[in-house]
Amino acid sequence: LQETMEDIDKNGDGFIDLEEYIGDMYSHDGDTDEPEWVKTEREQFVEFRDKNRDGKMDKEETKDWILPSDYDHAEAEARHLVYESDQDKDGKLTKEEIVDKYDLFVGSQATDFGEALVRHDE
Repeated sequence: LQETMEDIDKNGDGFIDLEEYIGDMYSHDGDTDEPEWVKTEREQFVEFRDKNRDGKMDKEETKDWILPSDYDHAEAEARHLVYESDQDKDGKLTKEEIVDKYDLFVGSQATDFGEALVRHDE
């Protein structure tokens, strides 16, 4: 949280305002028209990120943005591994399906970057 605040809070006031928020993702570079996704991000900031509607995100609002409480990282990663590896789409992984996508599993936090594969024998 502190690192994010330090990176994005360019004026050093301890808050992230709309322009700092957008500036972290998009640089105008002389463009007069913003892409549609930037407009959507502006709306996200106003509607959802700035919960108390004071025009800036404080530490608590920033925390909710970067570490949402309703997001389960382990479950999301497990779903990702199954989705990418389950070749016959039966909702289950066979040893062959895992071995075929070995690089995916070795690079995953869910397997402690491959360490869990070494400790498990089936």
